[in-house]
Amino acid sequence: MADALRIIADVARFRLRRLEMANLVAAVAIMVSLRLPMSELLARTLFGVLLNLLVYLNNDWFDLEDDLASSTRDREKTEFLAAHRPAGVQAQLGLLGALVGFAVIWGGGLLAVLIVGAGVCAAYSKLLKRRPFVDVAAMMVWGAAMPAVAVPPGYEVGWLLLVQLALFSGVFESIQVLRDREGDARIGVRTTAVVLGAGPTQALARVLMLICAGYAAWMFHPLIAIGPLCAAMMPIGGELSKYWHRVRFILGPTLLAECAMIYLGWV
Repeated sequence: MADALRIIADVARFRLRRLEMANLVAAVAIMVSLRLPMSELLARTLFGVLLNLLVYLNNDWFDLEDDLASSTRDREKTEFLAAHRPAGVQAQLGLLGALVGFAVIWGGGLLAVLIVGAGVCAAYSKLLKRRPFVDVAAMMVWGAAMPAVAVPPGYEVGWLLLVQLALFSGVFESIQVLRDREGDARIGVRTTAVVLGAGPTQALARVLMLICAGYAAWMFHPLIAIGPLCAAMMPIGGELSKYWHRVRFILGPTLLAECAMIYLGWV
């Protein structure tokens, strides 16, 4: 049990340090914009935390051999998981069991969120991340499925925000596969960036940013499109990890502005 808890804690620490649980922040912002009761907000946030821990641990599990061969991953975390594989299975089953029980008892569409969110992530980690174009599409589905924890039945306006987040996820995934292109090519992984090359993948990211801008202008207000348009015009150069963070910090206020419009009843 102690080893399983350490594995879960390692996942949380590593992903938070890399700012890879931003869907939780988005989910809370959506719940506030929908004016959910505090009980719903707290319960759904807790469910979202557990779901993130499950999907990221599952991702680490499928990527374990690649991570062991990589010099860029957290060696201590990776080696501990490799040395305690039964505990890794125990941790995943424990989280899954807690999530299923939570979803059945609380209801409100959480079981569907679990099935789609965890299912798409598992399929991506096991297979889809090695399929060009499908990798980006899968992350767009996942980008809507994870924060869907914030949208109970009867709050359909929240889906406007989930579609926007799906488009944002397509942008982020395009940048990520671009960042990892050379390493993926060396080990024979055919991602979108490996197949298209650097230039066309950069163009894909910009096109997706323009689609984000068009959607924001159409569904919310033309001024909301300023953020995605600025991101699309920003040079893609230097360290791609830093560029990825800059794009996130530009698109984040776009979502917050959209949430504010929903909260104020302007949408």
